[in-house]
Amino acid sequence: MPRVKRGTKRRARRKKILERASGYYLTKSKLYRSAKESVERALKFAYSGRKQKKRQFRSIWIVRIGAAAKQHGLSYSRFISGLKKSGVELDRKILAELAVKDPASFKGLAEQAKSALGTSAA
Repeated sequence: MPRVKRGTKRRARRKKILERASGYYLTKSKLYRSAKESVERALKFAYSGRKQKKRQFRSIWIVRIGAAAKQHGLSYSRFISGLKKSGVELDRKILAELAVKDPASFKGLAEQAKSALGTSAA
């Protein structure tokens, strides 16, 4: 079997890890073994962080919609229920954006939700 010398492949792989670890503290950015451990750990956190970001944004949107709905005499759940009954298919991201940037159109949606629920507009 012929002898394999891994010069360029090994160097490229190690260089990639060390470049990703640049800016890490002490040996974590200098020595390959500790840099590799740190980079793998960081990539694991980055992966889970991308999932958590989606949850956190949805939570923020719900809080904003709930606060705006309260100003119009509706709870969050009643507001969403009223929108579904009236056939409005806006997602929470858009509803939160309207609540913050365009209160007039949000008021219209709140009135629409109230009428769909059969509640008197207060």
